[in-house]
Amino acid sequence: MSANKYTGKLGELTERGKNGTVEDVDYIMSHLTTESNLVMTRFVDFALSLVEKPEGILRLEHYLFNGTLIQRNYSSLFFNRRLDYEIVMRAYKKGAIDEIQAFAR
Repeated sequence: MSANKYTGKLGELTERGKNGTVEDVDYIMSHLTTESNLVMTRFVDFALSLVEKPEGILRLEHYLFNGTLIQRNYSSLFFNRRLDYEIVMRAYKKGAIDEIQAFAR
């Protein structure tokens, strides 16, 4: 892993986001549970914003349609921020996310 200005869990998740492999996305998403606190959700959100590899993006698409409620929510945020509205609308029309998730930025 490369030099990182962040330490601890944020540093670890940031590196995983930069790497952006399927395994890295899975690891990041594993931190989104019903017990996740506000700090952890912010760390995860930031780490996901760093994913750029096509394989990582495809994995986030998988979570958008197949993840837990919180995983689908953060996947939706990821795609909305990338302006990938078509995929978000597909997830909304399939019932994977609700209207609030679909239009959140």
